[in-house]
Amino acid sequence: MFKLITSAVSDACSRWWGSANGADEEIISTVLIIAAMLSIFWLVWMLISKDTHPPLPPGPRSLPLVGNLLSLDPELHSYFASLAKTYGPISRLWLGKKLGILITSPALAREVLKLNDTTFANRDVPVAGVEAAYGGNDIVWSPYGDQWRMLRKIVVREMLSNQTLDSVYSLRRREIRNTVNYLYNRAGSPVNVGEQMFLTVLNVITGMLWGGTVKAEDRESLGAEFRQVINEMTGYLGMPNLSDFYPGLARFDLQGVQKNMKVLAKRFDGIFETMIAQRRKMSGDENKDFLQFLLQREDDKDSKTPFTMVHLKALLMDMVVGGTDTTSNTVEFALAEMMNQPEILKKAQQELETVVGKDNIVEESHINKLPYLYAIMKEVLRLHPTLPLLVPHCPSESCVIGGYMVPKGARVFINAWAIHRDPTIWENPSEFSPERFLVNEWDYSGNDFNYFPFGSGRRICAGTAMAERMFMLLLASLIHSFDWELAPGEKHDLSEKFGIVLKKKVALMAIPTPRFSSSTIIREIVNSNYYLIPNGPHLTMEGGGKDEVANYLHLLNQITD
Repeated sequence: MFKLITSAVSDACSRWWGSANGADEEIISTVLIIAAMLSIFWLVWMLISKDTHPPLPPGPRSLPLVGNLLSLDPELHSYFASLAKTYGPISRLWLGKKLGILITSPALAREVLKLNDTTFANRDVPVAGVEAAYGGNDIVWSPYGDQWRMLRKIVVREMLSNQTLDSVYSLRRREIRNTVNYLYNRAGSPVNVGEQMFLTVLNVITGMLWGGTVKAEDRESLGAEFRQVINEMTGYLGMPNLSDFYPGLARFDLQGVQKNMKVLAKRFDGIFETMIAQRRKMSGDENKDFLQFLLQREDDKDSKTPFTMVHLKALLMDMVVGGTDTTSNTVEFALAEMMNQPEILKKAQQELETVVGKDNIVEESHINKLPYLYAIMKEVLRLHPTLPLLVPHCPSESCVIGGYMVPKGARVFINAWAIHRDPTIWENPSEFSPERFLVNEWDYSGNDFNYFPFGSGRRICAGTAMAERMFMLLLASLIHSFDWELAPGEKHDLSEKFGIVLKKKVALMAIPTPRFSSSTIIREIVNSNYYLIPNGPHLTMEGGGKDEVANYLHLLNQITD
């Protein structure tokens, strides 16, 4: 390069020399020296520039305009894992005009979520997220800043703190026992396990929020309807959408994602409006639930960061949509894995019999004495993480990860699913083996990047404590109260369906067989000093005595010994 430049300059100067008719030779020499120095400076600048601006990560060849969109597999988590085998632990994809960065190793996940936590604390909000979360004003999609800190403080320190969760234990207890009652009534018949788990969690969450639950007679119809709506919403949130990859085309909504999500969100907004209007009419001393608490926050106009009605509804949406599908899917996967390996199910049942006893129903006080059941929970979260790619992160400024440039505004996918199945970390990674968590006490606090099903850093899941309590009590109650077998014609199918929330591809249809007498259930309800009272559109728990309980045993009249 240097020789070419100096030669060209020399030739030009020679021609100029010939036409200059006796020009001073010293001028020509000076020109050559300056040209040479400029060439050297240019080469040095190129070398320095190359060092300070590392290349983008490697990745498959992309096409003009569409990038790699045409090669995407619907099962993104496994497709991204296959790319890592070819291009390494950090790679790139062009999603139209949007750059996607794929992270598939614990070391690089640590760089993103811990060493550069603040830089990656933002989200690349999809169009579906904007519609579902009232403009992206919820805890999931809010940009990192004062608003997000305010929302997270409300959720983590007040709504889902350990103290608050302890105070609503009777609600969890009631709804799980209602589910056990429902399953006793259908003993010997196939039930859709995921659907029933979904409705149980939905009843707990709506009971916490505004005291509303789905009544027993509406369980199948409304449960299926609610689940379908939420499945559609989470499906759109995980769907590749042209409006996200070509912002200029967003106004055309070519795939109809914005339109459809707006319709789904409006259905929930109608429920929220109804419940808010009811709470506005009540005195401050009645029904101290989460909605009442949030309305009081909304009335407080002196806060440095105002909590508005938009924030209130967005948090309700987070709780209902984010809290139901996730836990219910995990319980469904866990039961399916145990049914596929009956010796694991038997071992868990034996642990429960030892700790709880055959004539007792599981209480939350038993849970900490069940190490094998804890190991089952951790193993199912390893093999089938709730959010296989977490929620994509977005750097607020360009930075270097693993020696490669990650530009500002890129969409960063952290493949927890692939890391949890890495054979260099896990022995027999595709095998469901709870024993691995008895030998090594991994936790999901987000500090170990070999295992982080709830994420890590500032954006770690805010509902971890709630999810753990619901999963453990629900699964323990299911396997302590019943033996399980597949419905006739069903086969063990553990295949997954990708979405922002991971689901079973084939619903688990299973037959419950009671392990104990139904009189145990009735006695427990009588002794609990609570009974069920229909109250408008939902059931509520009221204190009562044993004499009054007899008047409500018709609610259990389908149970037979």
